[in-house]
Amino acid sequence: MILEIRLGDVVKLRKPHPCGGYEWRVDRLGADIGMVCATCGRRVLLPRSEFEKRVKMFVKRGEPSL
Repeated sequence: MILEIRLGDVVKLRKPHPCGGYEWRVDRLGADIGMVCATCGRRVLLPRSEFEKRVKMFVKRGEPSL
């Protein structure tokens, strides 16, 4: 199953970031997914396969692309 990911999505991951935050905003799509921590602002890149394993739920969906 392919997970539909959009720019601007806010996702909750299974494990917390060291700052204590669970929520991340997606800001880059491609082979790697770029995310920004909603709590501390740290930016990370994850391979798409790893991102799909770590996502627990979508908190807010971004705008669909055309």
